[in-house]
Amino acid sequence: MTPLLELKNVRAAYDAITVLHGIDLSVSAGQVVALLGPNGAGKTTTLNVAAGNHPVKSGQLWLGGRDATGMALGDVARAGVCLIPEGRGVFPNLTVRENLQMMTFTGRSREEIEEIAFSRFPILGKRASQTAGTMSGGEQQMLALSRGLATDPAVLLLDELSMGLAPLIVAELYEQVAEIARQGVAVLIVEQFAAAVLDYADYAAVLVRGRVGHHGQPDAEFKKELATLYLGSSS
Repeated sequence: MTPLLELKNVRAAYDAITVLHGIDLSVSAGQVVALLGPNGAGKTTTLNVAAGNHPVKSGQLWLGGRDATGMALGDVARAGVCLIPEGRGVFPNLTVRENLQMMTFTGRSREEIEEIAFSRFPILGKRASQTAGTMSGGEQQMLALSRGLATDPAVLLLDELSMGLAPLIVAELYEQVAEIARQGVAVLIVEQFAAAVLDYADYAAVLVRGRVGHHGQPDAEFKKELATLYLGSSS
């Protein structure tokens, strides 16, 4: 199966400092891939490259089997890539309904967008008139996911979905992410805390200093390698 998202020997830099040193990574339709690693490993930069937010220094970005290297940010989004950044990405001074209404630029009606959001996260229906910034972190993350899904993405990129949230809320969110993947979306998730995501991932890769230090199915053997990679990355 042709991957919906593929990074081929990608290098990326900030000015003269190279932070990605030849990343190879792919995500197919219906697959959840976890990108793990300590702070500063290059995880968020990888997502930004995949979303068209950061230029490729060398290597290639492929979307749906086509070379998208150097493609403009708006064109990457129109190709079906949706990034939900760290920090939730909602408008805190707008209500839930107003946050969702802003997504009608995708061509979907307000009613359709609300139906998708409220059926997936019923609590948002109860909070429809509430200002987003007054909701809990978990509810704001549900709203951010709902806004992203309004774009009908082929590729969904998630950055630190679990940050600051209680374990039960994290599990609920990742159940929804797994369901989104089952509908044919390619999902790439960046997480610093591996335990939050590995039960839901089909495949995982660990970044250490801008390189993939380990990758494979997240089985018991994979999990045993994680501590060595995390601890070893600081020496």
